[in-house]
Parts: sequence; structure tokens; C-alpha cells
Amino acid sequence: MTGTPVNLFIIFVVTGVILIGAELYTPGAILGTIGGIALFAAAITGYAAFGMVGGTYAMAGIIILAVVTTIIWMKYFPSSRIGKKIIVAQDLSASKSASDYSELLGKEGVTSSELRPAGFAVFNNKRIDVVTQGEMIAKDTNVKVVKIDGSRIVVQTLK
Repeated sequence: MTGTPVNLFIIFVVTGVILIGAELYTPGAILGTIGGIALFAAAITGYAAFGMVGGTYAMAGIIILAVVTTIIWMKYFPSSRIGKKIIVAQDLSASKSASDYSELLGKEGVTSSELRPAGFAVFNNKRIDVVTQGEMIAKDTNVKVVKIDGSRIVVQTLK
């Protein structure tokens, strides 16, 4: 093959499509970027190979090829064997959130481990991960929940 503009156009288009396809199987976006540059070079080479009108048709063909390929990929890739391995199938918006510990505020319990300043305490026969406000509390000490900050339960000794 010689370096005529038509041959370069074909080489750039084929190389660009192959590299963008290979990007699906490799991380990093390097091959996809090089493939995009190859398709851009094909569009420019299309003007040298086919003249102004033919180059415009070549560029339009490349754009249409990219759009159609993207639509097909978005429709069929998620259900493909590789797509199922890569894409998370579970709807994360319906996932279970962290437990609501607000009902523990003001409750009294007993430490089941030393709190240094974190450890465990038992409230309503449930072992809960708790923290103190900085002090150390011995095991089997009566404590009270004084603050709830998300999943962080702060306790202090009963006086």
C-alpha cells in the first residue's frame, strides 16, 4: 500500500475504530483517545483524498458511524458478558441506608467492653458500637447516650 490520501483515510478509519473498540477492554482511556485522534485525522485526510464535497461526506460518515456505534453500544453492551461484569446491576438508590439510631438518644445501657474512647455497649439487648467524649470508661459501667451524630453514638457515664 502506498501513502495515497485514500489509503491513509482507510488506515485512519480502521485504526480509529479498532482502538476505540479496544478501549472497552483496557483501562485508562489512552487507546480511545488515540482512536479518536485517528478518526479526526481520517476526517482531515478525507478532504485531501476526496476533495471538498467528498471530504464533507467522509466527515459526515465518520460522525454518523460514531453516533450509531455509540447508540448500539449503549443499548447492547450492558447486557453483554463483559458488560455484566463491569456494570453494577443493583440499583443503589434502593439500597439500605445506615441504621437510624435516633431512638437510642437518652437511653441507658451497660458497656460490654472498655471504652478507650471507643468500644461497645448494650442497649435493649443489642450490642452497639459507641464512643465517649474523650474519657476512658471501664467494662460493665452504666452509660447514657448523650449525642447521635449519624452512625456515631456518644455516651457518658451515669452519675
